[in-house]
Amino acid sequence: MKPNMQVQLCGLSLTNPVIAASGTFGYGVEFEEIVNFKRIGGLVTKGISREPMTGNQSPRLIETAAGMINAIGLQNIGVEAFLGTKLPPLRHYPTCAVIVNVFGSTIEDYIAVIDRLNEAEGIAAYELNASCPNTKHGGIAFGSDPETLFDLVSRAKSRSARPLIVKLSPNVTSIAIVAAAAQRAGADALSLVNTFLALSIDTETRRPRLSNVTGGLSGPAIKPIAVRMVWEAAKAVKIPIIGLGGITTPEDAVEFLLAGATAIQIGTASYADPRATERIAVGLEQWCARHHAANVAELIGALGTTPLPS
Repeated sequence: MKPNMQVQLCGLSLTNPVIAASGTFGYGVEFEEIVNFKRIGGLVTKGISREPMTGNQSPRLIETAAGMINAIGLQNIGVEAFLGTKLPPLRHYPTCAVIVNVFGSTIEDYIAVIDRLNEAEGIAAYELNASCPNTKHGGIAFGSDPETLFDLVSRAKSRSARPLIVKLSPNVTSIAIVAAAAQRAGADALSLVNTFLALSIDTETRRPRLSNVTGGLSGPAIKPIAVRMVWEAAKAVKIPIIGLGGITTPEDAVEFLLAGATAIQIGTASYADPRATERIAVGLEQWCARHHAANVAELIGALGTTPLPS
């Protein structure tokens, strides 16, 4: 019998729990001839800002052991161009939830983008990138301080006409504390984790390999830490969690679901395999069939913590 792969995420009914992550799937339209959008639960656009941004200078992407470090700098075409050129083609795929990632350097920037997106059709939800530096408060990332995060989320939620997913930074002392702050502020769901702050040095030149000096580490190297953080956050909040960080196989996706995630996102894997999101979605269904899981939702939070008898 074919497994039921549908999951419910903050009022959205996804055909399956596999979503393409922000920043690695372009605006979505770039993949429409590569990935069958009917086979994935949704996609998250690259971050959209109030005005266009050119990003950081090269080099801004390097390979590392079991992953990569990027310092792209949130390059994007801005909200107006996104609405005019990138969003319309995505309306052709009604079964694929289109989630727009939103960011800014001030709360007013976030709100301006949300206000503009509220006027458009074909968007299922917003994903708030809380890892951005708050320029009004000395450059501290919104997501690294519970009070700052609460202020951002509560004000964004008050203006959002759609479900608000908050993407948390892993560069914090306690992911449970910031997750709880986002929930109190009105977040409808959380996605975690974003990339880990990292540095790579060229020992021949004695200089950083990235023009920005530091960047965000992603890929399989971070997966065990990301799974742990999802597990901790799931115990601290009652809202749904989207897990991400180093997922390359269906079994990786199952780990996140067992840890408490309702859905998962595929990021860095799309660079090595542009069809990774679809491949993992198909593979997850096959895993459920092999393991007699009639409903994928039964895996959510089903981690057994008692050791098996020897």
